[in-house]
Amino acid sequence: MKLLREIIGYALGCIIFVVAIPLLMWLLSGMPPIVHIGALRATMTGVLMIGGIALSVWTIVYMRRIGNGNPMDAFNHEIAPRTQHLMTEGPYSLSRNPMLSGTFVYLIGCCVWLFSWQTLVVFLVFVAVMLMQVHSEEKRLRRDFGDEYDNYCRRTGRFFPKRMK
Repeated sequence: MKLLREIIGYALGCIIFVVAIPLLMWLLSGMPPIVHIGALRATMTGVLMIGGIALSVWTIVYMRRIGNGNPMDAFNHEIAPRTQHLMTEGPYSLSRNPMLSGTFVYLIGCCVWLFSWQTLVVFLVFVAVMLMQVHSEEKRLRRDFGDEYDNYCRRTGRFFPKRMK
C-alpha cells in the first residue's frame, strides 16, 4: 500500500507540474506552433526545461534513497510517506525546496518557449499558490524538527542558494 501511495503521489506530481500546467500555459497562449521559435529561444527553453526537470528528478531520487520517503504535503494532506529525518545534503544543500525550485525553472522555460503574458500569469499564480504551500510545509517542518530546521533555514535559501560569504 505504501508503494502504491508513493507511485500515485509521483504520478500526480508529474501530471500536474510537467504536463497540465504547461498545457494550460500553451492553451491560454493561443496554442502557438511548438517548433517555430528561433534558435536562441529554443536553446534557452531547452536548457531551462531540462535543467529544471533534472533538479526535480535528482531531488526525487535523493529523497527516495536517502530520506526513504517524501517530505511533501499538499496543504497538510500527506501525499506520500514523509521522510523521518531532515534532509540537508545533496539537492537540499542548495535549496530547502529543490524539487519546487526545479519545477519553477522548468516552468520559466515554458514561459520563454511560449513568450506570452498569459503564460506569465499562469506562472505567477502557480508561484503564489506554491508559496502558500511552502509556508504551510515550513510550519510542519519547524514543528517536527525544531532548532535543527531553524539552523538549516539560516544557512539555506528557500528556493535558491544563499550567497557564500
